[in-house]
Amino acid sequence: MATGPSTSGQISTAAFAGDANSPEPWSSRVRTLTRLGRHREALALLRHGDPSPPPHALALPAAVISCTALALAAGVAQMHALAAKRGLLPASDAYLLSALLSSYSRLGLLPRAHQLLDEMPLASTAPTTVRTAFNSLISGCALHALPAACFAVFSRMRATGVRFDAITLMALVPSAPLGVVPQLHALAARAGLASGTTVANCFISAYARGGAALARQVFDEMPRTSRDLVSWNAVLSAHAQNGLGVDALELYRRMRGLDGGGVEPDAVTLVSVLSSCAHLGARGVGLDVERYVRERLPGFRANVQLCNALINFHARCGSLPQAQQLFDEMPKRSIVSWTALITGYGMHGHGDVAVNLFEAMMSEGIQPDNVATVGLLSACSHAGMYDEGRKHFSAMKGTYQLRPMLEHYTCMVDLLGRAGRLDEARDLISSMPMLADGAVWGALLGACKIHKNVEMGEEAFEHVIKLEPSNVGYYVLMANIYTDTGQLDGVAKVRVMMKQRGLKKEPGCSYIEHKGKVHLFMADDHSHPQAKRIYELVVKLEQLVKEKKTGGVSVSVDEGRAEKATAPLVGFHSEKLAVAFGLLNTEAGSEIVVIKNLRVCDDCHVFLKTVSAVSNRAFLIRDASRFHRFEDGTCSCRDYW
Repeated sequence: MATGPSTSGQISTAAFAGDANSPEPWSSRVRTLTRLGRHREALALLRHGDPSPPPHALALPAAVISCTALALAAGVAQMHALAAKRGLLPASDAYLLSALLSSYSRLGLLPRAHQLLDEMPLASTAPTTVRTAFNSLISGCALHALPAACFAVFSRMRATGVRFDAITLMALVPSAPLGVVPQLHALAARAGLASGTTVANCFISAYARGGAALARQVFDEMPRTSRDLVSWNAVLSAHAQNGLGVDALELYRRMRGLDGGGVEPDAVTLVSVLSSCAHLGARGVGLDVERYVRERLPGFRANVQLCNALINFHARCGSLPQAQQLFDEMPKRSIVSWTALITGYGMHGHGDVAVNLFEAMMSEGIQPDNVATVGLLSACSHAGMYDEGRKHFSAMKGTYQLRPMLEHYTCMVDLLGRAGRLDEARDLISSMPMLADGAVWGALLGACKIHKNVEMGEEAFEHVIKLEPSNVGYYVLMANIYTDTGQLDGVAKVRVMMKQRGLKKEPGCSYIEHKGKVHLFMADDHSHPQAKRIYELVVKLEQLVKEKKTGGVSVSVDEGRAEKATAPLVGFHSEKLAVAFGLLNTEAGSEIVVIKNLRVCDDCHVFLKTVSAVSNRAFLIRDASRFHRFEDGTCSCRDYW
């Protein structure tokens, strides 16, 4: 009776000799052992088993697979020689040929694989066998990321008149450069293969590398009954990875409804959905996903990728305690787990916690990567931790063995600039081993706005608009620097530049979730059903803020704002409207969470601090770069943002 593999790697005679009276054919026993992953026993049985009848096409493919699993390149070559000696090669059945070609490819012996294909008598070999041979070699080239070799074999395949099939496309399409994918798609359509579920799924994933539009088109053209879980996951991922969170969540809603045809989401689906929720700040949808995970996937904590997505969702949606709890409950953590939590604490201004987490990660033997160090430096920047940021940046090359990238320099320029060390930030840019990009110069420009440094701001602006001439945010920053320093001619000059280039300021928008619905507010927007009540409340709150500034002395409301709130008004930023909606519609004492697409301005920052005190409510605002928690008249950023 056969026994399990010895832990010492030695195979006993009883393990491979087999029972002479066993009704199972000798070759079948080899195949069974291979299928069970008992590769050493399979090879031992082949070597010491009954020599009559000799090894044939049923036993040899299994032996080849076992050799490959054990990384025995010499063993594969011996099986190849044995097959040739028995007359089974160069022309044989597809299974043996595929096993040899796949094994040579997986072991990196591509010249051997090419030689085997060259030796095949194509004219006298069955077409299916020839197609299998070509497919195996294309798959091998794809495995080793050799797209040119893949297409060379494919061209040869077509030149010899061999028809490609779905398996060919599934190996070729993922390896294809993005510009070639439409050509392959056209070929697949002419061959009648494009509408097949597996092939369509492959094209959805391939198109997603260049954006979601074509991926979505392929998905929409699939018959509803042909869409499987892979189809939904591919199109969801295409939208999530390209920053189209709203579309991704709408697709998820459709998947869970009638359009889904009963397809249930898996961990891959939920990772994409949670990523979109984190990006958008869609807490309600994300919490629904988490409930589904806890109810339907009880062992989810063992799924590192899913847990990482949940941690990132909670951290980016303002629920740090939940993120920390999930992190603590993980039986095994990856560097992504640590990075998600470090970045989350950094966004909330808890730089000291972020640094402690980073050092704890290091103490557990996890070497930081570029993404983790960006999260750490960003956390130091948001918290104004100059010394810590400097220390870890200096340690990158030596201690962490990492070469600082543009993202690291952007964080450092931001850190130095916020701390008022503008000259030091400018010197760092000059010392960079690569050319500074728009983000680096933009960080310096933002620092010049904080410290009202016109001269250096103009230098940074000159560089940044050459690199990113259509980025409206930089023009607005420069105009604000001129405004803050009373240089109205400069403001006019920037406005002329924007007009000449056809640029318009990106409208500020904020949104808040309430009872499962997202309420969106634009600056000076009157489209909301509760607009009258919202504007009336904002006017009252602004009056309270002004009175508090003047020590309780009543001041008149600006002309125009004394009119009814339904009249056209100006200057009502979107976060004020969203907070007012929250005050009108949520229970007293509950936290109001608002997501904003732009940086919170100084006026709104003062407004929200004061209103948090007079209303006895807490506001959590996520702007373009960080979280602000307003409570009892103060902000978690300590006015450093």
